[in-house]
Amino acid sequence: MTDILDELEWRDVLAQTTDADALRAALAEGPITVYIGFDPTAPSLHLGNLATLLILTRFQRAGHRPIGLVGGATGLIGDPSGRSTERALNSSDLVAEWVARIRAQVEKFLSFEPGPTSAELVSNLDWTAGLSAIDFLRDVGKHFPINRMLARESVSARLAGEGLSYTEFSYQILQANDYLELYRRFGCALQVGGSDQWGNITAGVDLIRRVEGAHVHALTGKLITKADGTKFGKTAGGAVWLDPELTSPYAFYQFWLNADDRDVVRFLKVFTFRGREEIEALEKAVADRPAAREAQRTLAEDVTAMVHGADELARVVAASKALFGQGSLSELDERTLGSALAEVPRATVPALGAVYVDLLAESGLVESKSAARRAVKEGGAYLNNTKVTDEAYVPAGDDLLHGRYLVLRRGKRSIGGVEVTGA
Repeated sequence: MTDILDELEWRDVLAQTTDADALRAALAEGPITVYIGFDPTAPSLHLGNLATLLILTRFQRAGHRPIGLVGGATGLIGDPSGRSTERALNSSDLVAEWVARIRAQVEKFLSFEPGPTSAELVSNLDWTAGLSAIDFLRDVGKHFPINRMLARESVSARLAGEGLSYTEFSYQILQANDYLELYRRFGCALQVGGSDQWGNITAGVDLIRRVEGAHVHALTGKLITKADGTKFGKTAGGAVWLDPELTSPYAFYQFWLNADDRDVVRFLKVFTFRGREEIEALEKAVADRPAAREAQRTLAEDVTAMVHGADELARVVAASKALFGQGSLSELDERTLGSALAEVPRATVPALGAVYVDLLAESGLVESKSAARRAVKEGGAYLNNTKVTDEAYVPAGDDLLHGRYLVLRRGKRSIGGVEVTGA
């Protein structure tokens, strides 16, 4: 049961614990109950949330009981951690909708099979909605010295800037009360979160000690960073979401496939369940055969299958190959093809009628029409994976995929597209 801490350290995800020796002793005594909370501040979890969620999954696989908490109550308030300005408050109906969506995402990563490690999925609105302000202040608030609350980094940083409302100031008390409730209801003895949650989590540890006289534990995961200094989990289009409607499975797959050689081994440790020997072999492949990108393909396939399923993985791999002439474009379903073309340079036209070289230039694959004509002359221009040899060729209706798309290619690796909106 204690091996989970060693695994988290090897995977380089462990940031802080309240008392590592005491936690190891608790783990050695038998299964413990551990929880992670997710606030519905968006309609989906993102990759940063996934890193934390996988820690909870690893605890369950190591024989412990996980609780996934979705903040139906705290999502109405907003956590000031990591923010320089006050968060806009969302309506209760919108928060409820996002709670349902995030619950569905969290439950995919946990097992609810009956037994000692069976997962629980809860909302803190269940015990917060009926709590009166007087009861909250008397029974919970009295255990929070103001000087300690002011000293917390998430609060002091805001006070040094634009300040914060009492609403956000009270967030740490609400989260601490969640830990207390889960301790009372399920015997929960460990809360896990991102490193920016350390102050909120330890507030819960302290509250349980004051109210129940019990010693519980806290653990945080490291912030995921990229070697080039750019923010992890971000693309030119914004955050990488787990919801396929916000980030298509194709774009999701490509994000991992494009991982830097300097990052891919760490990402394999954090985001996959590959063992030490497998990851060390892939690390060697990165060093010996970097052009093969074996580690990146493994990473992309593992995480895409885990988040979106094996069938969706098969579709995006087929699309990735077909775009580069290694499969049939006609066999790709319309959604997958459209998602793939959304990630490459493309042009949108109202109708067919333009010559191929004009479309090639308009898509941005080449810098000018003269460069497009030169690509045709040199034999490096393709339409739907068929080489174009005639500079004057005008794509016709028969060339359209799903009645609306044309796939353009220059050389072996430069892909573009055309969407015909009025076809």
